[in-house]
Amino acid sequence: MRPRTLGEFVGQGHILGQGKVLRQAIESDHLPSMILWGPPGSGKTTLAMIIARTTGSKFLAFSAVLSGVKEIKEVVREAEAEWRHEKKRTILFVDEIHRFNKAQQDAFLPHVENGTIILIGATTENPSFEVISPLLSRSKVFTLNSLTEREIRMILERALEDKERGLGKYPATMELKSSKESADWPMAMPGRD
Repeated sequence: MRPRTLGEFVGQGHILGQGKVLRQAIESDHLPSMILWGPPGSGKTTLAMIIARTTGSKFLAFSAVLSGVKEIKEVVREAEAEWRHEKKRTILFVDEIHRFNKAQQDAFLPHVENGTIILIGATTENPSFEVISPLLSRSKVFTLNSLTEREIRMILERALEDKERGLGKYPATMELKSSKESADWPMAMPGRD
């Protein structure tokens, strides 16, 4: 049920609504490198994937937990080859960018500056304290908010109705309780374990 387009993406209207800065950048295909800052589950990874798909860019995911400078160099070589042979830009998505040390973050700088990669970093930590100043100054920071109860309900209703990727072809139902009714378990699915 992961959204594939901006139209399917739920939430973050403050940056993705019609006429908002990030939506305009995506739709006009004038993307800056960026840091997506928000809590877990707010859509950082999904949004990065949608941006790549919408702009026709190659999407490479990179984990700050599992990768180092050597892997950065390999990814940059791949991005350069992609541009040289296919004229296709590369979006490098770095999950948990705040876990990279200064040297690792420095390794991105020349490639962000010369446009070899469009960096999209995701973090749950304040980038002002966790991302080095030179990289931060070359990126736009977008703050993502937690999904509201209404937005979560929309996602759940879509999952129940969608016959292609969801539960729409099954007799599944769901009873939603408001957070006021149950703080421990906001939903119950009759007939399901």
